[in-house]
Amino acid sequence: MRVRREPPKGTVIGFAFSVASCSLSWQDQVMACHHDLAQVDIYEKLPVPFGLVRFGVAPDHPEVKNVINTFTHTARSDRCAYYGNVTVGRDVTVGELQQAYHAVVLSYGAEDNRVLGIPGENLSGVYSARAFVGWYNGLPENRDLKPDLSCETALIVGHGNVALDIARILLSPLDFLRTDITDCSLAALACSKVKRVWLAGRRGPLQVAFTIKELREMINLPGTQPVLNPADFTGLENAVKDAPRPRKRLTELMVKTALEKPREKAAMVQAAIPRLWGLKFQRSPQEVLPTPDGTRVRGVRMALTRLEGLGESAKAVPTGDVEELECGLVLSSIGYRSLPLDPAVPFDTQHGVIPNSSGRVMGVPGLYCSGWVKRGPVGVIITTMNDSFDTAQSVLEDLQGGVLDVSVSREGFGAVGSILHSRGIRPVSFSDWEKIDAAEVARGKAAGKPREKIVDPQEMLQLIGH
Repeated sequence: MRVRREPPKGTVIGFAFSVASCSLSWQDQVMACHHDLAQVDIYEKLPVPFGLVRFGVAPDHPEVKNVINTFTHTARSDRCAYYGNVTVGRDVTVGELQQAYHAVVLSYGAEDNRVLGIPGENLSGVYSARAFVGWYNGLPENRDLKPDLSCETALIVGHGNVALDIARILLSPLDFLRTDITDCSLAALACSKVKRVWLAGRRGPLQVAFTIKELREMINLPGTQPVLNPADFTGLENAVKDAPRPRKRLTELMVKTALEKPREKAAMVQAAIPRLWGLKFQRSPQEVLPTPDGTRVRGVRMALTRLEGLGESAKAVPTGDVEELECGLVLSSIGYRSLPLDPAVPFDTQHGVIPNSSGRVMGVPGLYCSGWVKRGPVGVIITTMNDSFDTAQSVLEDLQGGVLDVSVSREGFGAVGSILHSRGIRPVSFSDWEKIDAAEVARGKAAGKPREKIVDPQEMLQLIGH
């Protein structure tokens, strides 16, 4: 957000929201707009904006992407400027941004994934959830993934919303996916042989991380049947009587689903319903098993676990027993992690966050952080919104309290633009993005979809004459 009106004494209150990956927290800019002298410039690694709303939200959840309308309204403000195609930490350093602005907010999310750390993880047919989601959502770095969907059984390791998203995409009728999913992904899914998807977690039903909306959507997915073991839910209705309402309702839905479709009917269900999915609890992957030629996955050896402790804090402890689950596709959905951005920025490698207090980066006045790089990769969009409000409030408090020195004018993009020009970097403006947007919508209309994403950054730049 830019200030077109300068405050007294010629000073300019400038904020740079530096986004190095694809998890842009635009709510910060909305909050900063509450200060009528604030000028906010947004730096984004990719030529296109909207981060995880564009590349993380499932393509069959278009209603969630309506928040883009708010983002667009903010970006069109005469106090806001967007500069895409700029990688902070490479094209311009954080130190250079700090010299150009009174405050810099880092909101670059978690651009890496946690690994299983087990033998066989690098076999063909094993993918991270992050890469798979990026593939079907058109994230440029994952456009060439080409996952092998020629098997009948897939195993997803993880019990979060992303795991359910992937299961739903694998099993959905194609008509459900004619949204902004990429054409190459839609074509691959049309040829997919996957008809069984198991979601395994090392803990139990009371520790699942997905939410009731996503579970209900999965249960009601046409042409599919949930297969849950009633024994996994014995006594849980009493155990959650005093639990918070969201956890209680979620558990009750799992119990109801398990009791309605007993395990002993699984064979009959399998014969009648072409596609199945189920939740497997207290199983921790121990080894990805190779095919006889050693080239790709044929299954996963799982360590059975028991729980120590109660509720959210329960720990999974191996029992010593193991079982093998046959599958030809493994997707690891055990979490994301942030990476260090710049040597000038403190970073806690153990927890994968920038050390901070309410978004204020520890020991670096004028530097702030928001989103997953601030508090870790947890929560949904509303969680990130509330978190970004907290950071934006810290910026405003520091501005009003004199912590930020605005007695000296800062050049903002005037200085950064010169640096980028000297390094051969040509930023993409928001009006440039709107040309890309129009092209995507036109291509989508021709294909009977709301949008066909351009997945090659070079094609994006050529389209706008860069």
